[in-house]
Amino acid sequence: MTIHVHQICLHNAVIENISEISLVTDMQTVTAKVQLAWNDMIETENESLRERVGDLEKKVLEQGDEIVCLRSTLADALRRLNQLEGSRTLSLNTSVLKNGNTPRAGNHYGGNGHHLISPTLSQKEVTLRYRSTNEHPVSALRDPVRRVPSHNSTHSSLPQRRAVHYQSTGSLHSDSPSSSSVSPVPPASPSPSPTRPATAQKSQRSNGTNLYNSKRWSSTGDFNQAQQFSVAPQSSTLASRLGTKSLLNLNLRTPTQQNHNHHYHQKHGTRDATYNNEEGSVRMFLRGRPINLYAPTADIATYDITKVATAPSSKLKLDWVYGYRGKDCRSNLYLLPTGEMVYFVASVAVLYNVEEQSQRHYLGHTDDIKCLTIHPNKLLVATGQTAGHDSREGKPHIRVWNSVSLATVVVLGLGEFERSISCLSFSKADGGSLLCAIDEGNDHNISVWDWQKNEKGHKITETKCSMDTVVAAEFHPLERNQIVTCGKGHISFWTLDTGGTLYKRNGIFETTRDRPKYVTCLAFTQNGDVLSGDSNGSVVIWSRGTNNIKKVARNVHEGSVFSICALKEGSIITGGGKDGKLIQFDTSMHPTGYEAQVAEHLGGIRTVSEGRGSQLLVGSTRNCILIGSLSMGFSPAVLGHTDELWALCPHPTLAQFLTAGFDRIVQLWDSLSHSVVWSKDIAEQAQSAAFSSNGHIIIVGCVSGKWIVMDSETREIYSTHVDGNEPIQVVKFSPDGQLLALGSRDNYIYIYQVTDGAKHYTRLGRCTGHSSFITHIDWSSDNEYLRSNSGDYELLYWKVKVCRQVPQSTQLRDVAWASNSCVLSFSTIGIWPEGADGTDVNACERSNKAKLMATGDDFGKVKLYSYPVKQPKSLCHSYGGHSSHVTNVTFLHDDSRLISIGGKDTSVLQWQII
Repeated sequence: MTIHVHQICLHNAVIENISEISLVTDMQTVTAKVQLAWNDMIETENESLRERVGDLEKKVLEQGDEIVCLRSTLADALRRLNQLEGSRTLSLNTSVLKNGNTPRAGNHYGGNGHHLISPTLSQKEVTLRYRSTNEHPVSALRDPVRRVPSHNSTHSSLPQRRAVHYQSTGSLHSDSPSSSSVSPVPPASPSPSPTRPATAQKSQRSNGTNLYNSKRWSSTGDFNQAQQFSVAPQSSTLASRLGTKSLLNLNLRTPTQQNHNHHYHQKHGTRDATYNNEEGSVRMFLRGRPINLYAPTADIATYDITKVATAPSSKLKLDWVYGYRGKDCRSNLYLLPTGEMVYFVASVAVLYNVEEQSQRHYLGHTDDIKCLTIHPNKLLVATGQTAGHDSREGKPHIRVWNSVSLATVVVLGLGEFERSISCLSFSKADGGSLLCAIDEGNDHNISVWDWQKNEKGHKITETKCSMDTVVAAEFHPLERNQIVTCGKGHISFWTLDTGGTLYKRNGIFETTRDRPKYVTCLAFTQNGDVLSGDSNGSVVIWSRGTNNIKKVARNVHEGSVFSICALKEGSIITGGGKDGKLIQFDTSMHPTGYEAQVAEHLGGIRTVSEGRGSQLLVGSTRNCILIGSLSMGFSPAVLGHTDELWALCPHPTLAQFLTAGFDRIVQLWDSLSHSVVWSKDIAEQAQSAAFSSNGHIIIVGCVSGKWIVMDSETREIYSTHVDGNEPIQVVKFSPDGQLLALGSRDNYIYIYQVTDGAKHYTRLGRCTGHSSFITHIDWSSDNEYLRSNSGDYELLYWKVKVCRQVPQSTQLRDVAWASNSCVLSFSTIGIWPEGADGTDVNACERSNKAKLMATGDDFGKVKLYSYPVKQPKSLCHSYGGHSSHVTNVTFLHDDSRLISIGGKDTSVLQWQII
């Protein structure tokens, strides 16, 4: 009975526990359901809020567009009234235009280029127009919409009158009366940041354009940074106008929603190009801006916009590379057993045989090569590059390649490096089985690679090298697994143990006096001691196998010791980066009495290596390579520019071309002998250049607004003129040589009459109407017309003799043009890739026989098309070699070769057309 009662009690207790558990479970379920319902309600409210706010933002933007349209329509009406007013005074103004006798005052330099101030302007207006370049007008800071400068500016040689000027429209040239009202200016115009020197980074004056930040004059990296704020690669017009925190952008986050909001899509490139059969015009888009381009009459009936144009049968072959990168790279010049020097510039590794005057090129890299080393077998070469444009191969990596066959042996470290490879060294004591690399990232990591293991090599170890800059890393030639690195404030001795771990010992400087700001270079004596040069001008000997100083040779050079070369016969050569001296020492660092001085204009000593016999190879800080000996002296074998290049022009009758850049150096090159004919320092940063029609005179346009007239043979400067204070972006003589046009960054084109064998210039007038800086101009074959492009994607036409714009572009659709360097024209539609930014194509040029067209873009590519490139889908041949933006391209007079110049890479590439 007792047992039965206990069983009943136990049964009841179990039932109660089960009930409690069920109750808890039910409560948890109810709580979860309530929480889920609450979350759903909040998400629904959030979505509703996003949609409502997004609709409000959309309405605000639409109202903004309507306001811009109304303003544009009003401006169009005012423009028409202004044209009627101008037609009444045109006959009175013609004589003034031709003779240029409008009252003017100001400075002028050796000619008729004037800095003008109109007497009709008030003092307040003059003050505003000559505002300091450091001051930004409030309107320019607040309003991203383009402003058109007043035509009665202080530079005009036309009769001054009050005039109301209209805002530039999105459509470049539509004959429709309402074109200005239906093409509002989208606020999402490009505004990446430039990377130019301070002299070129001038803010536009109050009467200039607010596109002074246009990426047309910057590197591709800036464009990529500017694009990182977009929601998606195909972001909508509205989304591009709003900040990244816009709730409308949140509503565009899924593909479904993007498709639902397809009416926000920003038309771009040639993807959305259409053809109007009635007008015979192609309508394409750049950054959402519609551009109308009119076909010649002969093409109207047969033009098919869907046709794909084939690539030309002609191709390019890299013929010669001018230049060397010694300005900021070291230990990058060696002599190979083949008798060739190996070095690099841009993304090209050059193998140059001076005796045979021949070059070969390794073109495996996609961006700047930063370092180079030679395998102990003298056959293999390793080169490291910085981050590039290509999504995969553009990542920092190392290439090991065969110097005879130029075949790539292995590619190391794709995706492994942070920024770029700054130093490389093959191991020497074990026959070169290992490769050491320094990453130029924040931690300056050192890594050791078994580069022959499998197809991609094997990284044995990687560790932090130094918080500060590392400038050199070398395997010890006699000690296995020993590495020495140096840089800012340090020299370190590394040991790689059998387990693959690196151990570091820092060099011990005995006194504060001995510790330099930089340890700049390394070398090894024949007995295994380490030599280091530093910023104090001293050479320190470190005992083999230790981190202790054995001897210090002080004040070897004035300034830093940039290079030490231990010769096979035992002597040591040191090179000074500041004093430009080469000094010889014996094995104990006692001077032998032999030394040489490199000419100052060639720069300081960047690197020294052993050549044939007693010869030395010297790379300089001004991108030159010299060959010679201490006893016989040195002569330059390679000359180059040291700063950004923009000016390029071919000689009209000879196989020569001229380059100039921000290093203030103008150089005339001979394409057949691959040499510099002459070089001249003009003391001004150069932006553009042109030969006269007979080739005797050169015009060089400068960043300061000056332009220089000089003799192409004697280099004598005849005169210097000034037009404005902004860069002269482009200069061109008319086909008959009687007129000169200069396009400036101040939005104006200046026209000059040329006399006295192109030595004397008289200004006829100034073409005003562009709303942004001038980028390209072309003369008509009959010398009557000009066409011009601007940084705001405009294509305008001009009647030269009266310096007036031709408003109806259809009137000039059949004009024959003497050149085709305008990147926006009917015959260049196909050079714009789908999705390209309007500033990606920096330059284009038609061959003299009008069979080919070449372009240079911001991705380091030179492209070759069949001319005309009138199909939106046009195939081409694309070539690498430049690592920076390609700033200019040109054909030589006989179309046998093409020349291209790089911006930041300072290289000049000569291509053979085959």
